[in-house]
Amino acid sequence: MDFSFSPEQERFRQEFRSWLAANLPPELRAYDTHFDFVPESVELFEARRAFQKKMFEARWMGIWWPPEYGGRGAGLIEQFIYDQEYHRAAVPMLPNFPHINQWGPTLMTWGTEAQKRRFLIPMLSGEETWCQGYSEPNAGSDLASLQTRAVDHGDFFMLEGSKIWTSGAQWADWMYLLARTDPTAPKHKGISCFYLDMKSPGIELRPLVTMAGHRHFNQVFFDKVRVPRKNLVGPVNEGWRVAMTTLTFERAISGGSGHDLQVRRLAELARAVMIDAKPAWEHQWVRQRLAQLQIDCEALKYSALRALTRQLKQLPPGPEQSILKLTGSELVIRIVKFASELLGNYATLDSPSAAVPDAPRWLNLILNARMLTIAGGSSEIQHNILGERTLGLPKE
Repeated sequence: MDFSFSPEQERFRQEFRSWLAANLPPELRAYDTHFDFVPESVELFEARRAFQKKMFEARWMGIWWPPEYGGRGAGLIEQFIYDQEYHRAAVPMLPNFPHINQWGPTLMTWGTEAQKRRFLIPMLSGEETWCQGYSEPNAGSDLASLQTRAVDHGDFFMLEGSKIWTSGAQWADWMYLLARTDPTAPKHKGISCFYLDMKSPGIELRPLVTMAGHRHFNQVFFDKVRVPRKNLVGPVNEGWRVAMTTLTFERAISGGSGHDLQVRRLAELARAVMIDAKPAWEHQWVRQRLAQLQIDCEALKYSALRALTRQLKQLPPGPEQSILKLTGSELVIRIVKFASELLGNYATLDSPSAAVPDAPRWLNLILNARMLTIAGGSSEIQHNILGERTLGLPKE
């Protein structure tokens, strides 16, 4: 199998790499976007939004979107190259980045022409920001158990309930959400999809502070919130089908990336950090662990290329996305376990040190890594998907 890129594709890579080198401010770089996806301050939020606008104006946002919505109509290989260069340059998670990959294509699939014209360009440019309202306190992995209600009043629906783990809700202008519109229907039926103005009366946000001190997440409460009927996306009571479109795109980008960059940085630190009065690199176990992690990164890369090949051949979806999600999130756990052993006390520092200038990065990784095995479909769910749908094992 040939995994090389054509000269034209390599020119595309160099064009994007050169543009980022010339335009990305060094102070905006974020080396682990999984754990730095929501800005902590309004100043950082606005700085990232300004850079998103700059990327949009240069047509470097949503490159695979159709040109009429601000994209380039780029193919899968160009998107793959784009993602590689995005992470290599440490571009931060910009406002709407996940929603451009999830909600944008969902709206293209299910939205009316008026909805597409109204929302897609402002989403891509960062002029308007979004958050996702799917998970609830008792409906996370089992999303179909959601209990937030939207009662039909003709011209509007009355929304009651709450959503949880709502990333970036404090910065969002809009939310796309699921609500139960027919409580008598089976749980996968009777659900509808809406978009909601976050300035609507009756919305309350409460931050959920992580043990790392981050305020990425929120719980959002709805108390008699009026949602205009025009805000319905897709048919009434068919929201589960709309949600599956969104989650398909979410799983496609949840396999993780940038693992090899983390391992390379640890290899650099191994030459600077001392263990038993000599550089860590001189210990055989350190070199062996680094070698194994690099092998794991290569295996993950080729699994991603295999998934890309299926898409290019327009074959039905295979197990690759669940494999990428499962192995990618579990690989992060192994990386941070090694980082804590390699760095020792430096891994507990929330400020730079002479030996480990990026110590806060590793503390952040260690404290947050476990969430990747839960968010976007837990490892247990991915095991079930692979066991039942791919291996034909009995259902749980």
